[in-house]
Amino acid sequence: MMEKIIQTAGRTALGNFAPEFAHYNDDVLFGENWNNHDIDHKTRCIITVVALMSSGVTDSSLKFHLENAKKAGVTKKEMAAIITHTAFYAGWPKGWAVFNMAKEVWNGEVEATDAKTAHENSMIFPIGKPNDGFAQYFTGQSYLAPVSTEQAGIFNVTFEPGCRNNWHIHHADKGGGQILICVAGRGYYQEWGKGAVEMKPGDCINIPVGVKHWHGASPDSWFSHLAVEVPGENSSNEWLEPVADEQYGVLK
Repeated sequence: MMEKIIQTAGRTALGNFAPEFAHYNDDVLFGENWNNHDIDHKTRCIITVVALMSSGVTDSSLKFHLENAKKAGVTKKEMAAIITHTAFYAGWPKGWAVFNMAKEVWNGEVEATDAKTAHENSMIFPIGKPNDGFAQYFTGQSYLAPVSTEQAGIFNVTFEPGCRNNWHIHHADKGGGQILICVAGRGYYQEWGKGAVEMKPGDCINIPVGVKHWHGASPDSWFSHLAVEVPGENSSNEWLEPVADEQYGVLK
């Protein structure tokens, strides 16, 4: 979950002169509205940039929100497309003005020159470090990035093209199991005795205890999913044989 946004600019600049305005700015606009989760933070940043550009605001406030958008994961390519699209409706001169400012914010950003970097840039979660602790249970290279270790374990697991984990089973005396949520790329999930299910961003798979299964990337795409460990009593994983090349090779 994103860290709560706390704003103090209003009180710093106008606390003595206009305390009520400062309150609305810091506590309502940012304290409440920006912390509302009905839309994700990245989308909110994009909407704000578009609104300011449409209004002709190209001062330091726009630069702040451009920087905010970059921190939220908006890439240079995405911002260029956002400004271009908005310029058709808001006015071409406004597009030029915002591009000049956006170039400063994204100055020096290196375009993704390899598939791994491009994949990482396409999602809000980090790829993390090589998943060396579980390498023996994977065919190919995988990466692991902890998202949360409280209440329920949540990890972003990334697979290079062709990488998949071994067949395995989640056990628990009570509760347990796992939930997979695809966040980037394309991959597969398969249960023993059933056909493979393709996974794309937004797809969710619920895995009960006792079900033999595997999951991993498609042969031609990087793949990342959140692995949510459902709390259970005496939970454990039973790692089994690798997915055979003959079985995996039929997937596209």
